[in-house]
Amino acid sequence: MTKAESIGDNHILYDINEIMKVLPHRAPMLLVDRIISMDPWKAIRAYKNVTINDDFFRGHFPGNPVMPGVLIVEAMAQTSLLLLDFSHRDHPELMPPELNLKEYAKHLGYFASCDRVKFRRVVVPGDRLDMEVTFMRLGSRVLKVAGKATIDGQRTAEAEMTATI
Repeated sequence: MTKAESIGDNHILYDINEIMKVLPHRAPMLLVDRIISMDPWKAIRAYKNVTINDDFFRGHFPGNPVMPGVLIVEAMAQTSLLLLDFSHRDHPELMPPELNLKEYAKHLGYFASCDRVKFRRVVVPGDRLDMEVTFMRLGSRVLKVAGKATIDGQRTAEAEMTATI
């Protein structure tokens, strides 16, 4: 499946193959399966299918598998970089004029801070972790986003994250 294909009620904007062209992460650290909607330079919605085969469940926790909270935050952070990358790659004409990201493609984003992190419920095998990320501030070197993760509409986690580019 590629960009702009759809299945049933979900409009699949980018599938795992497109995601892997952009993110350097690979299993077990690739934590985004699909992008289902995107407002370039503003917001994105994605999800990860959580399965018992995810490597982190071997040790967290045997007999009571729970997705580590730090990986939920990492999944939202990866989603934010996908918003930046796909906006830059596929919608450069919509880039806010104050940004100077011509050299952006040559750099990786790295976590700089995480604020207002809250965890509301556990994530277990069989869940679909839905993530929504919105740009709060976007500069040529710093990206600040608000992220929230839900399962079946129920809030799982939220965070404000800053990355340096």
